[in-house]
Amino acid sequence: MYRFLLTPRWWGINLFVVLAIPFCVFMGTWQLGRFEDRVQSHEQAEKQPDPSTRAAKPLDELLPVDKVTSGRPAVATGTYADQFLVPGRKLDDRQGFYVLNMLRTDSGKALPVVRGWLPGSATGARVPAAPEGEVTVTGDLQASENSRSDGVNARGGLPKGQIGMISAATLVNIVPYDVYDAWVTLPEAEEGGTGGAMKPVPASAPEGSGLDLKAFQNLGYTGEWFVFAGFVLFMWFRLVRREAEALRDIELGLVPEDPAAPEGPGTPAPEDPATAPEDPASPEDPASPDRDAAGTPAR
Repeated sequence: MYRFLLTPRWWGINLFVVLAIPFCVFMGTWQLGRFEDRVQSHEQAEKQPDPSTRAAKPLDELLPVDKVTSGRPAVATGTYADQFLVPGRKLDDRQGFYVLNMLRTDSGKALPVVRGWLPGSATGARVPAAPEGEVTVTGDLQASENSRSDGVNARGGLPKGQIGMISAATLVNIVPYDVYDAWVTLPEAEEGGTGGAMKPVPASAPEGSGLDLKAFQNLGYTGEWFVFAGFVLFMWFRLVRREAEALRDIELGLVPEDPAAPEGPGTPAPEDPATAPEDPASPEDPASPDRDAAGTPAR
């Protein structure tokens, strides 16, 4: 009864099922592993002391930025150069912007330094000037932002002097010197500006180290892949059962025939006597020309 599974059409269906189910299980397992890694990183981060409470170290000793060095106090010495405003940044549920200055170090590279946050719009805002001369800053180290970071404006089209993303890849195209692939935020911002005293920008947790929305998205994707694997298997069994039942009905003669179809080739359909035309020359007709008015056959 199940010999139909060896037909070319069913070979294609069977091959799809054999490949789809392991693929769905693999993808579901991979997404589950991503979720477990985020949970483990979150638990380890909670056990570790606050990075900002650790002793400050020179910037070069903490690079490149990773989950361990992110948030650590970094020390850098240099002179402030170009200044940029980073609009669309919230702090304490208020809309505002960052004040960012490039600190040119003795190595020739510049370190982006977020000196503070001010409320309101960055367009036309007056901000305090950066300190002149050589300065030594100690700020919480942060990795370069990307398009998935909160508050980032990746669309572009900002006025001159504004940037939408604090990233070395973005700044290196604006300033005529090399830029560190990191930035720092000052724990104690400077005073001044039209909005009053600038507020310090707290360091954010490194990406992928907490139970954020992305972690629960991994868990949701896990369920979707396993459900899809079960759906593929269910549909295969359903198709096999329907095919087997159809073949069994044919073998038992249970398949209904079309009553309007002719019984054989060349056999005309039966004619309804009530609608059949009468033969005008029928010998039984009294009005036939072979009979007289009385109905007697003419001689």
